[in-house]
Amino acid sequence: MSTVSKNGKVRTYNIYGVILLSSIMLWCCHLPSSAAPKTNGKWVIVIDPGHGGRDPGAVGTFSKEKNITLAIAKKTADYIRENIKDVTVIMTREDDSTVDLYERPRIANKNNADLFISIHANAMPGSKTTMGAETWIMGIASSEENLQVAMKENEVILLEDDYSTKYQGFDPKSPESYIIFTLTQNIFQKQSTELAWKIQTQFRERVNRKDRGVKQAGFVVLYNTTMPSVLVETGFISTPAEERYLNSEQGQDYIASAIYRASRDYMAEVDLRSNVDTKPAAPSTSSTSSTASTTSTTSIPSTTPASPKKPVQNTVTAAKTSSIPSGSIIFTVQVAASSTRKDVSPENFRGIEDVNEVRTGERYRYVTGIFDDYTDAVSYRKKIEAMYPDAFVIALQNNKMLPLQQALENKRKK
Repeated sequence: MSTVSKNGKVRTYNIYGVILLSSIMLWCCHLPSSAAPKTNGKWVIVIDPGHGGRDPGAVGTFSKEKNITLAIAKKTADYIRENIKDVTVIMTREDDSTVDLYERPRIANKNNADLFISIHANAMPGSKTTMGAETWIMGIASSEENLQVAMKENEVILLEDDYSTKYQGFDPKSPESYIIFTLTQNIFQKQSTELAWKIQTQFRERVNRKDRGVKQAGFVVLYNTTMPSVLVETGFISTPAEERYLNSEQGQDYIASAIYRASRDYMAEVDLRSNVDTKPAAPSTSSTSSTASTTSTTSIPSTTPASPKKPVQNTVTAAKTSSIPSGSIIFTVQVAASSTRKDVSPENFRGIEDVNEVRTGERYRYVTGIFDDYTDAVSYRKKIEAMYPDAFVIALQNNKMLPLQQALENKRKK
């Protein structure tokens, strides 16, 4: 959400961003050429507290969205760190600082994140009764109403310095700007949808929140991520009862615990499909409840993450390295991931013979198929979808993983 001052009046909007195809080139300029420092964690989760600093987000009768999102994000990070084994949590901001919209997914991408969760609070101008939580994924707006929301949301870029240059002259009020979403495909849409539904289920069944469902629209903060990503609207700050709930210690604990449990369940399912033994973290001396009926109103103590190691290149290191060509950009399909190495034999990968290993930091990814054309890789992924429902396409060049958008853009330039 954002607040934009016009003609002396403050107007409050939700924040969903979309950008033109030309902005992909700008975005790629900010992406790292090698893997960023990474800790020993098998999973890396980036939590993004919406707004901050000069951008207050939606404004209620006594509070601002930026403060609510930071409080919930910190509690969510603490829940995950204390209750899930081998996980690194990175926050896009730890205080009331300004982080531009394009910078948030960049933080996730440069840290090789496995999940990106952006936390927000909603607003409904003119209504003091609208209630409930909803989770958004990246996608084409399914209705005129969603398109209008996206257009209003994107006005947040007007608060940024030199926004015209950053967003390549993008006009957030022009419907023509949104054509880009009919031309691109989010390869993590299925995984993002799974996580989104788990979050909504937790809100509905464990926290007793009104379930407003899973929706999709063109968010710039999700559009540029290279991992499953969701944006969580935790409630309506424009409704007095919800504003009080969102600002209460108990309400923030309930919401954070719901997001934590959904993330935990999603991670466990992915690891199970990848034949990885997922175990919870060792019991902590400070216990925290995960249900709405018993959660303590005391905030969870923050845990400082381990110091990062030196940068590790995303290199292909397995037995079949020679089958992956160097020099040119190729596309392949990831079918599994693990924190420990696995023998790349067919019996370990449901009969698939051409499996290669790609190492990213401390995690091993197992891929199959070598394709020069992205559409061929997508077609192959569909063929093996029955065996590996969570398989997705990645790009490689010179034994390094590339963000898919960057790979596609480099291909187009040739």
